[in-house]
Amino acid sequence: MLVDLLPALMFVTLVLFIFSGLPVAVVLGGVSLFFALLGLALGEIRLAHLPLVVNRIFSGIVANPVMVAVPMFVLMGTLLEKSGIAEDLLDGLQILMRRVPGGLAIAVTMMGTILAASTGIIGASVAMLTLLALPMMLRSGYAPSLATGTIAASGTLGILIPPSIMLVIMGDLLTISVGKLFMAALVPGLMLSVLYLLYIVTASFLKPQLAPRASTPLTAEERRLLWVKLGGGLVPPSLLIGLVLGSILGGWATPTEASGVGALGALVLALVRRRLDFKALNDVLSRSLDTVSMIFFIFVGATAFSYLFRRFGGEHFVLSLVDQTALGPWGVLAVLMLLIFLLGFFFDWIEITLIILPIFAPIVGALDFGTHVAPRDAVYWFAILVALNLQTSFLTPPFGFALFYLKGTARKLVTLKQIYRGIVPFVLLQGLALGLVLAFPKVALWLPNLLFD
Repeated sequence: MLVDLLPALMFVTLVLFIFSGLPVAVVLGGVSLFFALLGLALGEIRLAHLPLVVNRIFSGIVANPVMVAVPMFVLMGTLLEKSGIAEDLLDGLQILMRRVPGGLAIAVTMMGTILAASTGIIGASVAMLTLLALPMMLRSGYAPSLATGTIAASGTLGILIPPSIMLVIMGDLLTISVGKLFMAALVPGLMLSVLYLLYIVTASFLKPQLAPRASTPLTAEERRLLWVKLGGGLVPPSLLIGLVLGSILGGWATPTEASGVGALGALVLALVRRRLDFKALNDVLSRSLDTVSMIFFIFVGATAFSYLFRRFGGEHFVLSLVDQTALGPWGVLAVLMLLIFLLGFFFDWIEITLIILPIFAPIVGALDFGTHVAPRDAVYWFAILVALNLQTSFLTPPFGFALFYLKGTARKLVTLKQIYRGIVPFVLLQGLALGLVLAFPKVALWLPNLLFD
């Protein structure tokens, strides 16, 4: 009985120790090592199997060319943050939108969308938006809840809108085309941004006290400044996004090669704007190294865990549970989405992705959704559903990372209570976007099918 329950015990032990507060990478590695020794003692694995774990880590991570895109996109985002482009962009957008209901919040959302397509680093985006926009919004009379909710939600769009580090990792875990996954995520990501904008305009129109707007027209000086700021803040990142995504769509470069193009382009922009001396470069490289090291350390532990979980018959164990429940494909999908949503209250997207996808992706691949979605497209549809669901993990308390990035940067400007109150409508909008893609798969699938078929 103990042998049959090893996969369940392994998963439960992992969850319990993650709640202990220990680093996730250490927990993954420690649990894997403990159950490897237990498997040896029970005769479930042999010593010859242990070197295979190392081989899996080397071939799946160290020698995997797709993984090169992760440090390149991280470096690209950090360089863009240093270039100062975001400051000019926000200044121009807030002048342009000053007379629109919720104009400053709209400007923040638009900037968050542009940053998402050019950086994809959530911590940097949220911190940058907080520093640049939050004091300005509060001085303009914006309700703290609307201001903080807008910043937190807009800053997390980079996890969905390509080029996204999460999509690169998901594509590798699911062994599917990263370029096609990028295109599948583009429309849902932009749709989520539009939902944010519609909510802001509607809420500001119905309750003007939430977001006061300027009543005076633009002066000649403000109009001149508008075009200068927009030109300096919008054109460079747009060109960079065009280089990265355009090279993938045109078939000129793989996502890995495009990540190098993006990093080089960001470096050139920082140099042209004279924002990159040796001290700043050292800071960029140090922060990029910290982020990449954390991600790959978790990769190592997660690879060892998933290998041993499968070796102990974890896939068959989960499939048998699914068969016994007799929920049907839609019931199973609903349970998976609920599980990912609940895990998002406590874990980061990296842990959820690396733990959930290797275990449950084969199950989804075996489900039959009839004419709702073609079997060849089901894995891309599932990946986008997971990605949309993981958006909530950044905003849901108690461990929503975007909330802590915002609070840590804002310090005493706002309280955690105001932040928590502000994110509620945006979490509901994320749920709405998830429901739309669930009900209408073509929202995610029409663009990749058009470009890649």
